[in-house]
Amino acid sequence: MSRRQGVPELGVRRRLCGGVIAAAVCFAAVSIEASAATEDSMPQPLALPAPIVAPVDRPYPGVLRVSVDASDMQRRIVRIHETVPVVDGPDLVLLLSEWYPGWHAPAGREHVNRIAGLRIVATGRADALTWERDTVNVFAFHVTVPAGVNSVELDFQYLSPPSADVGDLEITSNIAMLEWTAFVLYPAGYFARQIPVDAELKIPAGWHLATPLEPVGALGVSTDFKRTDLDTLIDSPAYAGEYWTRLDLDPNAPVPVTLDLFADRPQLLATSPAQLGAHRALIQQAYKLFGSHHYDRYDFLLALSDNLDMNGLEHHRSSENISYATYFTEWDKTPYARDLLAHEFVHSWDGKFRRPADLWTPNFNVPMRDSLLWVYEGQTQYWGLVLTGRSKLWSKDEALEQLAYVTAWYSASPGRHWRSVQDTTNDEIVSPRVFKQPWRSWQRFEDYYDIGQLIWLDADTLIRQQSNGRHSLDDFARLFFGVDDGRFVPLTYSFDDVVAALDRVHHHDWAKFLRDRLDAIDANPPTDGITRGGYRLVFDDVQSELYKSHERFDKVTDLTFSLGLTVDKTGKLKDVQWDGPAYKAGLTSGSVLVAVNGVEFDPDRLKEAVTAARGSHDPIEMIVRTGDHFRVVQVDYHDGLRYPHLQRDPSRAALLDEILSPKN
Repeated sequence: MSRRQGVPELGVRRRLCGGVIAAAVCFAAVSIEASAATEDSMPQPLALPAPIVAPVDRPYPGVLRVSVDASDMQRRIVRIHETVPVVDGPDLVLLLSEWYPGWHAPAGREHVNRIAGLRIVATGRADALTWERDTVNVFAFHVTVPAGVNSVELDFQYLSPPSADVGDLEITSNIAMLEWTAFVLYPAGYFARQIPVDAELKIPAGWHLATPLEPVGALGVSTDFKRTDLDTLIDSPAYAGEYWTRLDLDPNAPVPVTLDLFADRPQLLATSPAQLGAHRALIQQAYKLFGSHHYDRYDFLLALSDNLDMNGLEHHRSSENISYATYFTEWDKTPYARDLLAHEFVHSWDGKFRRPADLWTPNFNVPMRDSLLWVYEGQTQYWGLVLTGRSKLWSKDEALEQLAYVTAWYSASPGRHWRSVQDTTNDEIVSPRVFKQPWRSWQRFEDYYDIGQLIWLDADTLIRQQSNGRHSLDDFARLFFGVDDGRFVPLTYSFDDVVAALDRVHHHDWAKFLRDRLDAIDANPPTDGITRGGYRLVFDDVQSELYKSHERFDKVTDLTFSLGLTVDKTGKLKDVQWDGPAYKAGLTSGSVLVAVNGVEFDPDRLKEAVTAARGSHDPIEMIVRTGDHFRVVQVDYHDGLRYPHLQRDPSRAALLDEILSPKN
């Protein structure tokens, strides 16, 4: 029925509306039509596209072939060619990894916009096939394949940032960190472990390559690797560089462990016998702790560079590490970074082999859940500190100073008044690796690392004390992470599994112990491990060498425990402690200190002003610039410089000393 055949048009109705009763009738009719029209025009949601096919644990009836050309290091452009068998009909769906192992997060969001130039053709044909990105899942590419086509060829580029202005650097003039997550489009519908892959990698002439992947021949400028599965490929990064050396960390062992060093300059590769000995001791102390290993080889990939951000990323048979350029050549000045390798090595047991059940996924596009990161990362943080101490990569005093800083930081951080440690396990998903927070002490970013470390120290000292030294958390490490020596396939676990294993070591209400520390609001940080371990937290005006190393590395002056701020050499505030003296004076991160007590800002002058205000009633006066506005602020602080330390408590057994002592 047409409109004109139904309800009369408004203009016609107006001509009929004469008299009071007729007008009322007409008004009602107009209102009814207006209401109906409004309801008809209200937006309704369109149906979403069909979800991407879920992965199934079935063999992929073909071999994915991937060739990566990473030889264009001047422009940082990586060129990829793939051959993908067509095995499930004409509707081929290819996936770029979104959820990265080790990141515990959809880190692919950082890389998906760097994929460019995608062109797909049927094997043996020249005409490009039509592809379409999924409008909901932007990591999925739909390809319509003509009948009779058995495989397709893909060509695309990965545009690695050429400068820090457009992204975190992965490639410099001398070093390349290459991760397969960004280089492979893989077929949907299969577990990653069921997709076989033949891979090839090209690097610049004259460069060296290191990777846990097994080559067909020798590693070289162009290397073919033995067939593996997609799961293993993604978990096997490659480092390449002009200046390289390899150190054997377990000589004559049946299972090799090597340290592959890549540096900005060749002289940075020099190591002393003592330094090499400490790194070798790390391997032996880990074996004594866990009593097993779950790899056929292990490669520490370590970049020594001032052009790359310090970082670490765990893998089952390797780890990616970036540290100071002068990690070895200025050894006495760089203790701050020395627990990195131990942390990532522990992950081969805690995280890669034993993995939280809700964090394991069948491929790299299924969402991860991070509820047990206080074990995955928190206990790894604990064992990283312990093994760094036991191997003498840190002295006992340096390990204690690290614990002092952690304890002091979380004692001063008020975020616990509104947020639980358990909730921070969501941080990787909420803001993946976003370390720049406007109010870090209030937002409580990734506290499951260091609070987790304190929780496990608490557990360790409790077991040692209550068992009269017969048992310790070392027993848990061997029982929980050291099982099935040589097994490579991950073994998943739940909260109840952790509790049950702890109870086998020492009977206690471990569920309550853990939940009290993880779920509490308004609770102090778990520092019982410090006091039970025979130490107490104290402050004085003397910086430890570890604290100085932290300041040198971050290029800041850290006055967190006095003024409640961290400032760089230009006067820019990098962090302000929530509810601290600087906060109460109205200071925020990003503002710039122009002058202190009427004199141009300088880090040493700022420290002198803090010292001079001790015992005085006069506030510290600062001229501060925020944007293009200047103002004078008064910081009412009079307790002088304060730096944290652990002081021995002779009334208690020195359990911490015992924990940090090398195992024979």
